[in-house]
Formats: sequence, C-alpha cells, structure tokens
Amino acid sequence: MSIFIENELDTDIPKDYEDIIKDIVNSAIEYMKCPYECEVNVIFTDNDGIKEINNLHRGINSPTDVLSFPMCEFDTIGNFDNLENNPLEFFNQDTGELMLGDIILNIDRIKSQAQEYGHTRRRECAFLTAHSMLHLFGYDHVDDEERIIMEQKQEEILTKKGYTRDDKKEVN
Repeated sequence: MSIFIENELDTDIPKDYEDIIKDIVNSAIEYMKCPYECEVNVIFTDNDGIKEINNLHRGINSPTDVLSFPMCEFDTIGNFDNLENNPLEFFNQDTGELMLGDIILNIDRIKSQAQEYGHTRRRECAFLTAHSMLHLFGYDHVDDEERIIMEQKQEEILTKKGYTRDDKKEVN
C-alpha cells in the first residue's frame, strides 16, 4: 500500500491529518474488498489552490472542499474484475499496485466546514477522505439514488473507524 501525501501549503499540516488519511484510505480499501495493493495520492491545498484546479479540470471557477481524480474505469462500480485487462493503464509497473487516483483536500474548507457542521476538523478530514475514496472506486452522487448509497457507505466507513459527528477528539 502506497499513500503519498503532498503539502502545497506554506504552512505545515497537522500530523494527525496524515494519520487520519492513512486510516481512512486503508479502511475504504478494506470496505470495498479490493483484492489489490493500492496506490493513492493525496494533496493538501487551500481555497486558492483548489479553485485553480477546479477551474482547470472542471471549468468551475470557485473553490470546493475536495476533488477526486480516479485512475480506474470500473465497468461496474467497485467491481475489480476487468482491471487486469488493462495492466499498463491501471497498475504501477514498478510496484504492481493498483493506481486508484488522486485526492485534493482543501485545508481551509476542512476548518470552516467542521465549524459549520458542528464537528471536529478530525472528523471533517476523515469524511472528505472517505467521500473521495468512494469516488476513486467509481461512486458518484449525481442523482438522489446514487447520493443516498454513497452517503451510507461513507458513514459505514467512518463509523467503523470511530470518526463520528459527536467525536470530541481534535487534531493537534
């Protein structure tokens, strides 16, 4: 398992965020019963940085809380059966790991949304990571049916690892 965490900020990110990300990425992979060792890239940025990325890749000139860039194309959401048909496209040739994709986290939104929703930054970082991991596995929330399924799965991943809305343990 390779989880690469990059910081594009001028300030350090809390060490706890790295631990949370690793915990949730591993939990999501286990939850999805992924049969492969995986590679995930996580980048921390701020409102300005994610606004630029959002505009470049999605044509939306505003900041968002998280962006996901999946590397795999699932025939069926979360079904790994056909990935080996394209090993050069989906697997790192040096490590053999399945390259799930990139997660871009907005540190400004982690702080503001935690306050807005009345939970900890720890829980918000975990939530955004779980949400993004499900996108990397092919889930989306375009319509209500998909949104409900995705929200249920996010909550199951978070609850299993103890990242609940009433959690009072904050990041250092």
